[in-house]
Amino acid sequence: MLATQKQYVQWFENETLRHARWLSESNHLPPARIVLVDDKTTADEAYRLACEGTSLLWHGDFHNARQLLQALKRRIERTNERSEQRKIKKAANKTVAESSETPKDIPNLFHQQRQIQAQRSRILSRLLLELDTDYVSHLRRAPDVSTACTAAFGQLDKAADESCVLSFRDLQGALGAAQWREKGVSIESLGVSIYPHYGVFAPTRHEYVQLLLDAPLPTVNNVAYDIGTGTGLLAIILAQRGVKQVIATDLNPRALDCASENFTRLELANVKLQQADLYPTDAPLANLIVCNPPWLPAKPSSPLEYAVYDANSTMLRGFLQGAKQHLAEQGEIWLILSDLAEHLQLRTREELLDWFANAGLAVKYRLDTKPKHGRSQDETDPLFAARSAEVTSLWCLQRA
Repeated sequence: MLATQKQYVQWFENETLRHARWLSESNHLPPARIVLVDDKTTADEAYRLACEGTSLLWHGDFHNARQLLQALKRRIERTNERSEQRKIKKAANKTVAESSETPKDIPNLFHQQRQIQAQRSRILSRLLLELDTDYVSHLRRAPDVSTACTAAFGQLDKAADESCVLSFRDLQGALGAAQWREKGVSIESLGVSIYPHYGVFAPTRHEYVQLLLDAPLPTVNNVAYDIGTGTGLLAIILAQRGVKQVIATDLNPRALDCASENFTRLELANVKLQQADLYPTDAPLANLIVCNPPWLPAKPSSPLEYAVYDANSTMLRGFLQGAKQHLAEQGEIWLILSDLAEHLQLRTREELLDWFANAGLAVKYRLDTKPKHGRSQDETDPLFAARSAEVTSLWCLQRA
């Protein structure tokens, strides 16, 4: 939920100094400069102010704020197309056309893409709105957002009777998460739906599920760990495949709440949750340990990105180093990992195999699958050469 350290913003309204609680799930600092904008503010003016670092507190029609955000997105896209984005695409197309090998400037393309995305996020997050202590917006045609915001951000201090200010994008994220939580993500190969919570990575890319269904279970499968369970999907697969006891761990309280709800929905009595950084404590040795760590060794820029980016491969290497001491004698480790980092030249296959060996582990077998998501088929993507070559694998490891 919300950080315990409260932060505040202030602005002038009708010559009166106002202040409110600052909420940012993207970890953006409280804006230093805020101006009031409304339906009369043009998209060009709003874009200029946002690019200059000024935040825009919306006082117009709620639906017009959504249209303004779309207009800002279009201007960012046009600007990127004329500058950095055009250079990146030109370089990527040239290298793809000239060589069947991974282009040497792919890492630079990746980091430039991330910089562009971060700048885009900063600009779009400068459109703000104010909600009262019950998360009610008093804008014209504003929908009821209180339930979604409470689920996403937690209760505000009603005793203090303070309003809050947040970015329109964070509000959209809360509303989107509420929809996911209501309708769920269908996992067709498993025959179930998973219900993500706000701040927990949704398993919309789940081609690896079939790998976990195809891999033969160890002969003895009394105890299994799911390390970094997130929504609980991997633990659910193991439980449904007949593992007698599954212990799922995560450090994120939101993930634990989310996984618990999914386990309860499916009436899984053989799954236990524990808040832990990687491995559970006071638990029997595991016959099977599964983990789907973040796939890319880069620094996360927001809490949600911790499911995608793992700075210096810290989680992956920590998981491997601790696995052997938690593994039963004939136990197995199932590591779900994409090789996209290798195609982006962020990590080599040799490094990964060395980490296995240094942890006292050996490869028993590997199952592979190709991605099916749209970006792997998009030839206009500057990173198409890497994305189209991606393979997701289930590495079955055992004691060396």
